Amino acid sequence: MRVIVYTGKGGVGKTSVAAATAVRLAALGRKTLVLSTDAAHSLADSLDRPLGPDPAPVADNLWAQEVDSLREAERTWGEVRRWLSSVLNWADITDLNSEELLVFPGLEELFSLLQLLKHSRSGQFDALVVDCAPTGETLRLLAYPNVIGWWLDRIFPYQRRLVKVARPVARVVAGGLELPSDRVLGDIERLFREVEEMQRLLTDPETTSVRLVLNPEKMVIAETRRSFTYLNLFGFNTDAVVINRLLPEAAGEGYLSAWRDIQARYEAEIQAAFSPLPILRVPLMETEVVGLPMLGQVAEAAFGTADPGAVLYRGRVEEVRREPDGYVLELAVPFAPRDDVRVTQRGDQLTVQVGSLRRKVLVPRVLAGRPVVGARFVEQRLRLRFGERPAEARGRGEGGNSGARATAQAGGRPV
Repeated sequence: MRVIVYTGKGGVGKTSVAAATAVRLAALGRKTLVLSTDAAHSLADSLDRPLGPDPAPVADNLWAQEVDSLREAERTWGEVRRWLSSVLNWADITDLNSEELLVFPGLEELFSLLQLLKHSRSGQFDALVVDCAPTGETLRLLAYPNVIGWWLDRIFPYQRRLVKVARPVARVVAGGLELPSDRVLGDIERLFREVEEMQRLLTDPETTSVRLVLNPEKMVIAETRRSFTYLNLFGFNTDAVVINRLLPEAAGEGYLSAWRDIQARYEAEIQAAFSPLPILRVPLMETEVVGLPMLGQVAEAAFGTADPGAVLYRGRVEEVRREPDGYVLELAVPFAPRDDVRVTQRGDQLTVQVGSLRRKVLVPRVLAGRPVVGARFVEQRLRLRFGERPAEARGRGEGGNSGARATAQAGGRPV
């Protein structure tokens, strides 16, 4: 089974691209489910037919679903929610907003994504196409299992035993407060185990691909870069970038001609920023993209005769990892002469220059404020080593500069 996840800044047209991909896969004879996990669903509008919280047939080999996050929250979190509600009642918290405390921020989106795990287990579909929440925020939640797994395996068993012993005492001492029951604790453990399993599904590069949808606009490109870096940080395989709503040459002169020039400039910037990922291009259509025929045209523009279910790129373009001597960021720089590669750091932005071409990389939070202290160029990959933040170094009396701007030449030797 293949899982293809589309994400991007709100309003870039990722729902249309996701639906178009599903339409093409179904036409190729694969049983395909396209599902929206975005709280603001627009998949039904794109397909031009009503959808519900369960998979509904749309065409031959094609089903669609708009996940109901509230229903999934009740199914997954119901026992925990009822216990939290009893705690609020015991504390005499009756404010109307208290209901918001019963589900922690981000969990509803996580509950929606768990539908992926359910469908993958069922074996009913050959392909799942996901219209995900904007900018991949939901995917970032899946970094939590790294901490959750440690907590569940090492701390949670002791906490469960402690709660079991303390439950009758706490009820008397606390005036009726009920500690969580075994069923509540079991639901919490089951949820976190499922999240771990879902992370394994989504980080398997042979099963799951993430594709970024963007428009050729300055703010959209900046946000997409940051999302791309985070996806690499968390181990997701991004196999393509889709530029949507490009003005065609036939769009006319004058006002639109100026816009075409702007888009051409940003299109070149996108090519440089995300190389060597495949760049798929979808023009601005003659009419709104609604219904299966128009979605078919989008798929034709994006994929041509290629199989949209194939893994379009293998390998990590960016990779962040921790080593004994600090953090390392690796960037793919294919076919570049190593003596021509230079790196400039300014704040949380790196500029990688190869000859006259430049690529800007927004570093994740874990690297923000850390200066580049070494660089190597090995096997078409630029390997940057980051030191400690200046404040941390000064705390140990090591001094150091602010790291506001640093330049390194990666000529195959450490700097």
